[in-house]
Amino acid sequence: MSAIGTQGQPLSGIKVADFSWFGAGPICAENLATFGATVVRVESEAHIDGLRGVAPFPPGKTGYNVSGYFNNYNAGKLDLTLNLGTARGKQLAEKLIAWADIFITNFTPRIIERWGLLYDELVKLRPDIIAVYQPMQGYDGPHKDFMGFGAVLSPITGYNELCGFPNRPPMGLGTNYPDYVINPGHTLVAILAALRHRRKTGRGQRIELAQLESSVAPLAPALMDFTVNGRVQTRAGNRLPHAAPHGAFRCKDNEWDGQPEDRWCAIAVFDDAQWRALVEAMGSPAWADDARFASLPGRKQHEDEIEAKVTEWTREHAAEDVMALLQASGVPAGVVANARDMLQDEHLKARGYYVYLDHPEAGRTAYDGPPFRLSKTPGALRSPAPLLGQHNELVCKEILGMTDDEIAEAVIEQSLY
Repeated sequence: MSAIGTQGQPLSGIKVADFSWFGAGPICAENLATFGATVVRVESEAHIDGLRGVAPFPPGKTGYNVSGYFNNYNAGKLDLTLNLGTARGKQLAEKLIAWADIFITNFTPRIIERWGLLYDELVKLRPDIIAVYQPMQGYDGPHKDFMGFGAVLSPITGYNELCGFPNRPPMGLGTNYPDYVINPGHTLVAILAALRHRRKTGRGQRIELAQLESSVAPLAPALMDFTVNGRVQTRAGNRLPHAAPHGAFRCKDNEWDGQPEDRWCAIAVFDDAQWRALVEAMGSPAWADDARFASLPGRKQHEDEIEAKVTEWTREHAAEDVMALLQASGVPAGVVANARDMLQDEHLKARGYYVYLDHPEAGRTAYDGPPFRLSKTPGALRSPAPLLGQHNELVCKEILGMTDDEIAEAVIEQSLY
């Protein structure tokens, strides 16, 4: 793989020093690589990225290079291991930053200050650099040194209060949603805006994306509900105030690998026409003729009863059949998919979403494809995730301009590890 990236993509020629770890930073940087940028992922053997040790792993394989979690978010990158605790390691980091158009990190402000990687220092190395910082709660304010990941952001930003069933403890989102969706997406947009600004003015700038604020942004409806109505939204299960029935309904069980597997279908009825279509799809049972169910207010008032009756019907049918029948009838419905369903989904397969790449240790595995497509320059995953330190020599020679003797000296000094 060449260090100069892919030609003909919108970000071809853009150079990125990726000093991030775990989710929000690496995912954003992977999107840059997917659309042509040369991304050098900087890691340390002294402090391994925690995702390298997180399952899933291919059967019978262990080690820092085979985590499906890590590999899925780092495709298309070069990997350089540096020890910033040594003088030579810090020197090499500065050379890499001087080469880069974009510097990105999601380490805490305390670590960035200790490493001397604040914006005022970076512009001395490259005056037009775009320096991107993703602190959890910002570089100022009383909580600037608080630590955490998506599992902490979800509760402190209010998501957990909204997730779960009434009179039960908050469930949360089940995944570190801010890390995977909101934070890297907002950061990507900010970087593209900064690149455009630099192209027009020749000047770089500092981007600060406080993950707290990025995560709060999608909660506007709940915040507006309190601002306008004085109402604090809380857990309502799968229900919505403007729909009934609206929920996940148990369907006929599957058997997978000799074990029973529960299956569900989400059904959403937003108006009377959809209710009538649902009733007809169920075979027009007598109970559905009850006048109490004819309008949304009535259905909301008797939602428990309706859900029980709908479940009696769905339990007799496969989730896929329920979805197909209701969709054909004009009722929003979808199988509650698991990981196997997603990888085998005929729609995603037809669109070519998943990309299968051959990794030197993990073997042939599925990667998420580009999250969006451009008609002229659609983006591509040009290589699997790198092994730890896989491109040390390549980066040192082709990017940092080091000789073999200088590389050997850096290894002896433990700066390249």
